[in-house]
Amino acid sequence: MNFTTKAALVCTTALLGTAAAAETMTIGITQNNVGVDSYQTTYEQSFIAAAEANPDVEVVVLDAGGDVARQIAQMEDLIQQEVDAIIIWPTNGEAVIPAVRKAFQAGIPVVVTNSNIAEAGFEFVSSFSGPDNITQGSRSAEIMCERFTALGIQGDARVVQISGQPGYTTAIERAKGFEDRLPEVCPNVTLVETQPGDWNREKSQQVMEAFLVKYDDIDGVYAGDDNMGVGALNAANAAGRTDGITFVGATNFAVGYEAMGRGEYWGSIYQSPVDDAEAALKTALDLLAGEELPFLNYFDTPKITQDNMGDYTKPVF
Repeated sequence: MNFTTKAALVCTTALLGTAAAAETMTIGITQNNVGVDSYQTTYEQSFIAAAEANPDVEVVVLDAGGDVARQIAQMEDLIQQEVDAIIIWPTNGEAVIPAVRKAFQAGIPVVVTNSNIAEAGFEFVSSFSGPDNITQGSRSAEIMCERFTALGIQGDARVVQISGQPGYTTAIERAKGFEDRLPEVCPNVTLVETQPGDWNREKSQQVMEAFLVKYDDIDGVYAGDDNMGVGALNAANAAGRTDGITFVGATNFAVGYEAMGRGEYWGSIYQSPVDDAEAALKTALDLLAGEELPFLNYFDTPKITQDNMGDYTKPVF
């Protein structure tokens, strides 16, 4: 999405007089890349719906389209508008730090949502709201190891990894969680190679096609989200190589859930974009209300596999 949308979400009652209007809080959000996947699309829709339900909130909804320079410009624009708070879903955890610092210096509280910025910028952030991505990666490694153990191949299994967008904190953290935890639970399993899939199903399919040509023996595929994981599955299906490969992802998309139901995809991490969006808005509002919050506000993201998927509803994204 290459345009800026301003959603004026003020209840009619807030427009009846200057006193009511004066109480309205304006919150700006600059998102990573709404059009890249259904998770981010659903997040935006849920964020706007949550704001519409609050008579005291007006939001300025922006999308960086995956462009760091555009996101920095959007941050500067929100600062110029003197919004009451800014929510940022970073395109790059390092590159956005100077823009976050400017907001901090302007006295505007910043909430980082979904994917944190690099640690060097923490001092300029009021709070983080989102999933614990390192824990997600760690849990995915546990799912993989448990499956290998059940199959009796934990002594010599070989895994390839398709990570997310390079430089993007979520991608870095999920990969770290997986890479650190896998040798702890399955020390004899080998991670043979990692390549980025950029959160894109088609790109991930191409990455997996290359892996299948390069390696005759692949026992497991870990993808940083189910969108990429299903891309890898599609490549393996096209090559007739799905037998004996365990597919594990993170952020359970509808396509991943469906693939689990077909018995093609083993497991993932259950994460709701609706919860994600609502938590970000609530965090910003709590800060503006003067509440003291922990720096890291995580919501739970449990394991989901073919064995327990019946306990979870199919994702809406």
